[in-house]
Amino acid sequence: MRRPDVVIVGAGPNGLSIAAHLSRSNVSFRIFGKPMETWRVRMPYGMHLKSDGFASTLYQPQGRLTLGEYCRQRDLPYADIGLPVPLETFCRYGLTFQQEFVPMLEQNLVSDITRSPSGFLVELDSGERVEARRVVVATGISNFSYLPPVLRGLPSAFVSHSSEHANLTPFRGKDVVVLGRGASATDIAVLLQEAGAKVRLVARNTALGMQRPASRKDRLLRPTTEIGPSWKSWFFVNCATVFRHLPERSRLKWVQTYLGPSGCWFMMDRIARVPQLLGNTPVGAKVVGDRVRLELANARGRQTIEADHVIAATGYRPSLEKLTFLRPSLRASIRSTANTPVLSSTFESSVKGLYFVGPIAANSFGPLMRFACGAKFTAPRLARHLIATAESQRSVRTSGGRADTVEKARLGVLGEDSH
Repeated sequence: MRRPDVVIVGAGPNGLSIAAHLSRSNVSFRIFGKPMETWRVRMPYGMHLKSDGFASTLYQPQGRLTLGEYCRQRDLPYADIGLPVPLETFCRYGLTFQQEFVPMLEQNLVSDITRSPSGFLVELDSGERVEARRVVVATGISNFSYLPPVLRGLPSAFVSHSSEHANLTPFRGKDVVVLGRGASATDIAVLLQEAGAKVRLVARNTALGMQRPASRKDRLLRPTTEIGPSWKSWFFVNCATVFRHLPERSRLKWVQTYLGPSGCWFMMDRIARVPQLLGNTPVGAKVVGDRVRLELANARGRQTIEADHVIAATGYRPSLEKLTFLRPSLRASIRSTANTPVLSSTFESSVKGLYFVGPIAANSFGPLMRFACGAKFTAPRLARHLIATAESQRSVRTSGGRADTVEKARLGVLGEDSH
C-alpha cells in the first residue's frame, strides 16, 4: 500500500481546489473521484450556471487560471457579472484546471472508509485499499438528491430525480411532469420542452419567484458578492468563521431558508412558455398501466393528472446517512446536528482526522458552503491546517515525542478553536 498522509474523496470544485493547494506542499496525498462529475453527469446539457462568472472559478494558490482567464485564452464569451456561464464552458474549464494543477487525480471511486490503527482504511472500487492518517470528504451534492416521500417506492421507469438526467433527448415525444420551483426545476422544464417533450411544471407555491438581475442601483446600495448582492450575503461570504459561533437554531434556519428555490433571471421568458400548475402539492402517486398518476391538492380541492414520467427537481438535502461509503460504525461516532457533522474551525469532525467540506458543512459555516465559490474560503483554510498538522507530526517524530508542546504551539500560531 501507498500510505499518504491525506486522502481527498471527490474531484469537484472543493476537492480540486484543496488538492491544488496541497500540491505545493510536502504533504503526501491522494485524491480520488471523477473530475467535475456532478456537473458533467448530473446536470442537463444546455443549462447555464446560476452563479455569475466571477463566482464560478476554481482556486489555485496563486490565483492562476480563473474562469475569466480560461475564457479569454479561448476567445469565449465572458463577463464577471450579467452574462450567464454555459454549463459546457464550466465543465471544460474544470477539466482543464484539473489537468494543469491536479494531474495526480485518480479516477477511482471510494467504496468504503473505516478506522484503522494509523487513521483510516480507504477501499476503492478497484479493490485497492489505502491507509491514510486523514480523510477529507469533498463529494459535493452528488449523494444528497431529495425525492419527496410521496414518490418513493415507485419504479424508476416512471419517477426520477433531476440529477439523473444530463441528456434529455430520450424524453422527446414523452409527457413529463416536473416537480419543483427552483433553478433545477425551471431549467429542466424548459430544456425538456425545447428537446421535444410535452411538459407541465407543478409547484406548491403560487408563484415561481424568479430571481431578478441586479440593477445598477442594487450594486450601488448593496455589496456584490459571489452568492448575491446584499449585506446578508456579504456576511455569509466574509464571516463564515463567525457564523459557526451563532446559536444553532439561527444557523440551521438561515442555511435552510436563505437564497431558497428560485429560477434564474435569464430563464424568465423561456419558462413562461411552459404550462404551469402552481399552488399544487402532490399528495399521492401510483402507476396505472403505462402511466404515472399524480394526485394534487390545492386551495380549491384535489385533482389528478397523468404523465409518462415524473421528474422531481426537488433539490438536495445533505445527510451523513447518505454517505454510505462511510462505515456505519464510523458514521455513528460522528457528532452531528440535523444529520450533518459538527465541525471545528478547520472542518474537522469529532472523529479526529476526518474532515467534511462543501454543502454538508453548511450548518457549521453557512450558506456559502452550498456554492462552488465556497472553495475560495475552504481550500486555503483547510490546506493550511493540513500542512501545519503534518509539519507538527514530523516535528514530534524527530524531537522525541513532545506532542503536547508542538500541538499547543501550532494552535497558537493558527488561532484554531476547538469543536
